[in-house]
Amino acid sequence: MTSALALMVLGFFLGMRHATDPDHVIAVTTIVARERTRFGATAIGAAWGLGHTLTILLVGGGMILFGWVIPPRLGLSMEFSVGLMLIVLGIMNLTGVRRLIDASRKVGGAKHEHTHPHSHGDYVHTHAHTHNPEAHPHRPERTPLSWLDRHVGRLGAYQLVRPLVVGVVHGLAGSAAVALLVLTTIRNPAWALWYLLVFGLGTIAGMMLMTTVIAVPFKRADHGFARLGGGLRIASGVISLAFGLFIAYRIGLVGGLFTMNPQWTPR
Repeated sequence: MTSALALMVLGFFLGMRHATDPDHVIAVTTIVARERTRFGATAIGAAWGLGHTLTILLVGGGMILFGWVIPPRLGLSMEFSVGLMLIVLGIMNLTGVRRLIDASRKVGGAKHEHTHPHSHGDYVHTHAHTHNPEAHPHRPERTPLSWLDRHVGRLGAYQLVRPLVVGVVHGLAGSAAVALLVLTTIRNPAWALWYLLVFGLGTIAGMMLMTTVIAVPFKRADHGFARLGGGLRIASGVISLAFGLFIAYRIGLVGGLFTMNPQWTPR
């Protein structure tokens, strides 16, 4: 019993460490960069961890209970999807920053230009604008995604879909390695499944802590230095894009996904 408890504790802390892998941190940073509250950032981490845990339980459980074997090309494809996801997240962040810069230019000649969250009816967003006199780069009724925000923006699920999907993709890429590690150390299928669950709970806790910490500089930058906040978002977008391209190159060409001889070792 003591050894089993020690194994579960180890699994929990290994899950927390797993949450700090570079591709995980970069992906959630691009999402947290747009979040304005610590609670929201923590919820993003929880959603990512939930998606990651569900995938590991599904795929890892299948390997443990039913002896699933993942072909090299499929394994490479799952890891390649992480690279594509990072590329998309990076582009989305950079596109959002570009819209903010364009809005700032449109009101650049007015006085008291600043940026803070404000509302147009039930739509709350942030862009450069002025008061005294009031100057906005758009009409109040014409805001991006206004229809979606009015109808489903208040639903928690709507706000957490993206980190949940990101967690699922990361879980697909890492589930085989985790399951194979468990199979080599834990022979009892029931204990192996418990280990996967505890490992997943560790990743949830680790990512919640990580996103809460990541949100601090973005929140302070937005409140005190609008340009610094934009710079942080640009940096997160560029890093995500560059790291995604690196993963895509490593998996697609070096790993052989797009060749006749794919080479894949779960890790």
